[in-house]
Amino acid sequence: QEELLSPGCRVVVGLSGGADSVALLAILTELGYDCVACHCNFMLRGDESIRDRNFAEEISKQLHTTFVETTFDTTGYAQQQGISIEMAARQLRYTWFEEMRIKHNAQAIAVAHHRDDNTETVLLNLSRGTGLAGLTGMSPRNGYIARPLLCVSRNEIVEYLAHKQLQYVTDSTNLDDTFSRNRVRLQVIPAMKKINPKSYIVTLE
Repeated sequence: QEELLSPGCRVVVGLSGGADSVALLAILTELGYDCVACHCNFMLRGDESIRDRNFAEEISKQLHTTFVETTFDTTGYAQQQGISIEMAARQLRYTWFEEMRIKHNAQAIAVAHHRDDNTETVLLNLSRGTGLAGLTGMSPRNGYIARPLLCVSRNEIVEYLAHKQLQYVTDSTNLDDTFSRNRVRLQVIPAMKKINPKSYIVTLE
């Protein structure tokens, strides 16, 4: 519908090892795209980061895709730039993805944002006093960045993985509410559902 990718083209795919990125890689591979699975180690979670890296390599092999990886001193970069860990990780990640896109002559960089992520983005933007542009959330395509899963929910992704009997890992920091996005997901959205169970927020999921 969005015509994000040309049939059979090469695509750089962000692969953390989590449910969303595993589903994205599996779907694109099944559809016949030439995928380059790109994994970032942000050196923020010790042994868990190593576990994620090893799993990402294994799932990439299982799906018969090229696997590339990099490691970042995210904390040092954040301190140097005077920005949050979240922003540092985002800048480092997308800069490297673009380098990989050019190196591998890929048509696009596919990332695994889904419908629930978009809900969180709209609420975050609203909390920061955004204009109308911020209220539209993420777009399916932004330059070389493609978001093929933006039309599906997290529940649908998990159901797909179960159907395909594909494993994934869970990032423990997803439960850390010191991160603003996590606070929106863990506190704000559940509170909004209690206020109005039939709200637009619920229908997005």
